[in-house]
Amino acid sequence: MKFTDSPVIDLTVNGTKLSIQQDNGSMHVGTSVWPCSLILSKFAERWSTLDSSSSTSPNPYAELFDFRRRRGVELGTGCGVAGMAFHLLGLTEIVLTDIAPVMPALKHNLKRNKAALGKSLKTSVVYWNNRDQISALNPPFDLVIAADVVYIEESVGQLVTAMESLLADDGAVLLGYQIRSPEADKLFWEMCDVVFRIEKVPHEHLHHEYAYEETDVYIFRKKAKKVTEEAESESES
Repeated sequence: MKFTDSPVIDLTVNGTKLSIQQDNGSMHVGTSVWPCSLILSKFAERWSTLDSSSSTSPNPYAELFDFRRRRGVELGTGCGVAGMAFHLLGLTEIVLTDIAPVMPALKHNLKRNKAALGKSLKTSVVYWNNRDQISALNPPFDLVIAADVVYIEESVGQLVTAMESLLADDGAVLLGYQIRSPEADKLFWEMCDVVFRIEKVPHEHLHHEYAYEETDVYIFRKKAKKVTEEAESESES
């Protein structure tokens, strides 16, 4: 399900309006704005802009959304919604990546929102199975961001490997997720369980205007290497 068929999607993040142009008639899914990018962006806005000192309850994501001196990368950025949103929230060092055919739509939207963003964000062509392209990004990153990227079973292994390769040992993956393919879904969680500690964000922690029943946000952190090796050994035996 796409969020809307409107050719332009407006999203206000931290008081700044983004205007995203999409092309639902394209052959590439990356030229459409999908719900999870909006869900993830507004979840980050809700907690990264919360003033913990004046709040009656602690912010459980205060450390996660402390973007000072942190580097981020978005995989499968598409039209660039989440990457632009995280930039506006303070993650100023971020690289937006996708496959070559999606780049014109991404660059068009970055240019369209340059005044709102205050600068031209970095972009890079990245195919998840291309180790040279992954290395050229100069990992590790403190944050790996991805939204609506699990829909083809054949690419699941490449995606999980890319996430693992790009992420710092003490970093986090922020994933906006919706089931697109039962087969891809099953394989994705099996592979992620070997590599990552998985935390599902409670629905009540999502932004109240951007909390759809079929969409979720997850936080992944790397398992200790010894634990990962033991899990791999058990799966092989």
